[in-house]
Amino acid sequence: MANNNFTTSILVDKNISAAFNSIKNFRTLWSEEIEGNTDKMGETFSYHYKDVHLCKMKLIEINPDKKLVYQVIDNEFNFTKDKTEWINTKLIFELNPEGTKTKIVFTHEGLVPTYECYQVCQDAWTSYIQGSLKNLIETGTGKPNGKETGLNAELVEKWGLPNK
Repeated sequence: MANNNFTTSILVDKNISAAFNSIKNFRTLWSEEIEGNTDKMGETFSYHYKDVHLCKMKLIEINPDKKLVYQVIDNEFNFTKDKTEWINTKLIFELNPEGTKTKIVFTHEGLVPTYECYQVCQDAWTSYIQGSLKNLIETGTGKPNGKETGLNAELVEKWGLPNK
């Protein structure tokens, strides 16, 4: 059976510990609109962009310098009919050394092409992982969303999403 989960990978010019520590801070990777701890086992945090996307996640697995797994506890998009998309899916970051570099494989387990949000989410995750995360790890500065600007604002316009 084919694996239809969304997956993307990057190779960064930093050691595995630096890469791992960068991933744990979603505020510098994804968005400034995050409340709660993103780096403590068992803790939950909330994210939102206006009312376009709201979600709550929990760090459920941490294997230092190897793997981080976050489970989506609750989620809502204002642009999908099915308000349960993403719920109980997992964001998985796997790290492996490749010489002096680090390969990071990101999988959004459960984000599948049949989801109504898939094209928008694929676009967003590709930008966050290949752009913001890669830049964060290699330069110390990610490209997270601001409260009103950033990739989310661009995606809302690009995809013609409701924007309240």
